[in-house]
Amino acid sequence: MLVLGIDPGLERIGYGLVRKNGSRLEHVAHGLIQTPRIVIPDRLNLIHQELTTILDRYQPEAIATERQIFAANKTTALDVAKAYGVILLCSSQQALPWAEYTPPQVKQSVVGVGTADKKQVTFMVRRLLGLSEDPKPDDVADALAIAICHILRSPPAPRTKL
Repeated sequence: MLVLGIDPGLERIGYGLVRKNGSRLEHVAHGLIQTPRIVIPDRLNLIHQELTTILDRYQPEAIATERQIFAANKTTALDVAKAYGVILLCSSQQALPWAEYTPPQVKQSVVGVGTADKKQVTFMVRRLLGLSEDPKPDDVADALAIAICHILRSPPAPRTKL
């Protein structure tokens, strides 16, 4: 199973690809989609193009995102929601299953504690994937954590009779 984890945003979108190979987790790729400060329709188009390129290149079997929770800044929430819509559009265009997880669900899956801080999440992502250094920036570490969360929470594939 190959999962694309995405930490949504408008200016910066972290992504990480993790493969489950038997009982092992394997790092495949990670990166950051950044958009310049241009009009929002053009930023959304850039996100669509970049994400489509990633999907075409790696052919993941599922997409997982972090559920966005905004309490204070409604302008930021609306802008991120626009980018989130593009992510869901790409998922639909590629006929990929999509799942979303709350931040506590991701932390619980990766660290074992739903209230873990970013340093703990980054440490465990590095350890679980056998990376030589911390994935940076935080958006990327979060995206990898989201992919790991999806893999760990997905039901096992059905067994076939021999």
